[in-house]
Amino acid sequence: MERVTRRRRWVAVAVAGLVVAVAGLVWFKPWALWVDETVNEALPTATASASATASGEPAPGTPSPAGPVTVAQGGFISHEHATAGTVKIVRLADGTHTLRLEGLDTSNGPDLRVRLSDAPVKEGKAGWFVFDDGKYVDLAKLKGNKGDQNYPLPAGVDWSAYPSVSIWCDRFDVSFGAAALARA
Repeated sequence: MERVTRRRRWVAVAVAGLVVAVAGLVWFKPWALWVDETVNEALPTATASASATASGEPAPGTPSPAGPVTVAQGGFISHEHATAGTVKIVRLADGTHTLRLEGLDTSNGPDLRVRLSDAPVKEGKAGWFVFDDGKYVDLAKLKGNKGDQNYPLPAGVDWSAYPSVSIWCDRFDVSFGAAALARA
């Protein structure tokens, strides 16, 4: 009888351990660190010309340029994971704005987001956790951890109120890398 009880305990411990291990794998997704997702999108073009009043726009009555114009840009610095590349705010011919990542190279991870923020970009560990402290705009899920990609800015968002961009891991509340935006 004691032998059966002991066996049941070991089976219960093994099953509990397996459940914890599977839950941990699902939560942390460690395989994402070794799986790259490359996205290579062309810069969007807009055919219509319209005037707009958002920051960085021409004065009212002045026609918009015919093609895309970079109005702000910056280079990524590494935080929790090595991150490189350039981020740009591009005004399209129709007056809309797109955030563009060019040459992005970072680690993959669970629940990565592209975030505009009012937080200053800080070097080292001091900058890892600041991008959810103040105001921010969560643009979208990161399409891929490598390559060139576009994220349309929502209408009515004054991008100049958000001088930084972070590749933000929402699962662990940490910045993989960030860039300060400077007017072009």
